[in-house]
Amino acid sequence: MAGLVDRLRGRVAGGLAEAEREALRGVLADPIFELLPLKSIADQIPALPPGARVSVTASPAKGIDATLDWAARLQADGFRAIPHLSARMIASRAALAGLLDRARAAGLTHAFVVGGDADEPGAYLDGLSLLQAMAELGHPFTTLGCPGYPQGHPDIPDAALAQALRDKAPYVDHVTTQMDFSADAVARWVRARRAEGLGPDVVIGVPGVADPQKLLSIAARIGVKDAKRFLLKNVRFVTGLAKSGGFYKPTSFVEALGPLVADPTARVTGLHLYTFNAVEATEAWRQSMLNGLRPA
Repeated sequence: MAGLVDRLRGRVAGGLAEAEREALRGVLADPIFELLPLKSIADQIPALPPGARVSVTASPAKGIDATLDWAARLQADGFRAIPHLSARMIASRAALAGLLDRARAAGLTHAFVVGGDADEPGAYLDGLSLLQAMAELGHPFTTLGCPGYPQGHPDIPDAALAQALRDKAPYVDHVTTQMDFSADAVARWVRARRAEGLGPDVVIGVPGVADPQKLLSIAARIGVKDAKRFLLKNVRFVTGLAKSGGFYKPTSFVEALGPLVADPTARVTGLHLYTFNAVEATEAWRQSMLNGLRPA
């Protein structure tokens, strides 16, 4: 481990300006850890840093109740939990009111609103309609986030994505980029959105350390359909695994984000780590990355 840290430190120190190292240290110090609401989630909690920000996704196979249950438990355990509220998984306005009451009772103050993948939607077809309904009902969240797509979405045209983001911007505090592997694409997207006047902060989605066997296990538990969707949406990820001998670490991707994160006009305020329920490996990578970014 020491040798790995030494090599990482040398590479970072030689390739990034001090302002960029400082900016990356800042966003790596308190990232958001994403968890999937599967049986393995309980095994991941001990590996989380105390008081960490933890988002819990919404899976059609598990239902929105599982997301709220785990978010409430994490919040009670001293973490800052962030449930994903999937619009297409919420059956009715009454069901939404019940979810908001549960979130309020659990002390949840942060949520992430997505359209979701459910084939048979309930009362809300997309994230915008859910955000509008939440505003009408009143909600307990002081911070709301929504997704952004630097390299597009397989099912939604780019023009529709751009309009949806403009429409959602007044309701959210930050936009989190969906998992990507091209820092250049992320930087172009952020700067283009700022040029258009996008107001919310940006949180950059970072793929965590990925073990293919772990991913296959998760895919099996989520369901074949969701596994296929993951592969279709993340061809670059699968290609990256093949090129790296089957094990991915996001070091180079994060290093390449340095200039963007250090640019105050970009207003990149955090990182969102897609852990694939492999928190221990991703947290070990984060600590190694922080060590490598320390001033000489």
